[in-house]
Amino acid sequence: MSGKMLTRCILFFWPACLVLIFASNVSAQQTDIKQLEIYSGFTYFETPAFNLAERGYHLQAGYNARRWVGLGFDYSIVTGHNSLTTNLLTPAYQAQIDALLALLKEEGVIPPNYQLSVPTDNTTYTLAAGPQLVYRHYIPFTLFVRPSIGAIHETATPRPTDPVSTAIVMGLAPSGKKTDWTGFYGFGGGFDWNATSHFGLRAQVDLVHNHLFSDLLEDGRWTTRLSIGPVFRFGRNIAAK
Repeated sequence: MSGKMLTRCILFFWPACLVLIFASNVSAQQTDIKQLEIYSGFTYFETPAFNLAERGYHLQAGYNARRWVGLGFDYSIVTGHNSLTTNLLTPAYQAQIDALLALLKEEGVIPPNYQLSVPTDNTTYTLAAGPQLVYRHYIPFTLFVRPSIGAIHETATPRPTDPVSTAIVMGLAPSGKKTDWTGFYGFGGGFDWNATSHFGLRAQVDLVHNHLFSDLLEDGRWTTRLSIGPVFRFGRNIAAK
């Protein structure tokens, strides 16, 4: 995890520190815990290794089985842009492309300082489901942590800007785009500010690892997802006796 990613997480969750300080003076536990909840909000993905930032939509549906544990479904979809460079590719692809570029430079087809960089449009969505541990000791705030395990799908559409990069892209992605599915793993957590038992504001972060396009890209990547938005709760009160 890069220092930049860590800094963003700290800046995003500094309100949680205020939550804990304030909550330390509030001793009453939550007594109205709805069984079902829906979250819908804005999300931001950051993947520093690929210089990729994406923005989009985040949806969660949860079932509170106990006051301390819930089960949920998670979906997010984001779009963004970056540039594909040869240093991101597998050694075999790097060797082939470097050899081709060296030949073209030697023959004067491209200038000696030519560097391959292909602007790329990306659309990514994730699906996950699993448990979440919940701490409800304070009425105004609910804290939670969870494993982040699921599947990620990405479509990358290169936008080459010259004949050389166009020819190379056609060799790597003859259809004009690359798509891939793979699993991801990591962890996440956050907190809800509870305006009422039916409505709150949720802020959360997840840090996950995946290796999309393993046939093309040499390394896997760590991605941070930051999300914020309203959460709506309904159903019976599971805390009622």
